Amino acid sequence: MSAAEPHAELDPRYSSAGAEPARWADARKLLSDAELYWLTTVRPDSRPHVTPLIGVWWQGALYFSTGAEERKGRNLAANPEVVLTTGTNAWTEGFDVVVEGRAERVTDAAPLTALAQAWEAKYGKFWHFDVADGVFVGAQGNRAEVFAVSPRTVFGFGKGERFTQTRWRFA
Repeated sequence: MSAAEPHAELDPRYSSAGAEPARWADARKLLSDAELYWLTTVRPDSRPHVTPLIGVWWQGALYFSTGAEERKGRNLAANPEVVLTTGTNAWTEGFDVVVEGRAERVTDAAPLTALAQAWEAKYGKFWHFDVADGVFVGAQGNRAEVFAVSPRTVFGFGKGERFTQTRWRFA
């Protein structure tokens, strides 16, 4: 997972006069605190698929889970390139973040156990998972594969009195 600070660029075409690039620390906090993310995957026939889900920002990556037979799980098996978004649905205030990267399966027990604890700490006991055979296992026995998305590029869109469009590039 990327630990280095990304390079920030402000796009003046979509930013208010005198705007500065948004701080990566603010974008990272939004990624950590968000309750809901929108995942975009690509179907085998190249049509996009978008779905809301929960996730955890941990050690420089955004993590989410899905059943292998769910539409997003099948899409990821064919093409692991994804976009995750979060933010607000307001035009006059807030900050939106778009993360582009490659979803990579996490199967090692130690990180899965830490992630299961992070899920429960963030979302409560309803989202308790055990770990077995390289997957999350829910209370009903449902199995979910876990994916990490280390950002390749992140876009931040500040809205309101001062608009900003910042791009962070990762090594």
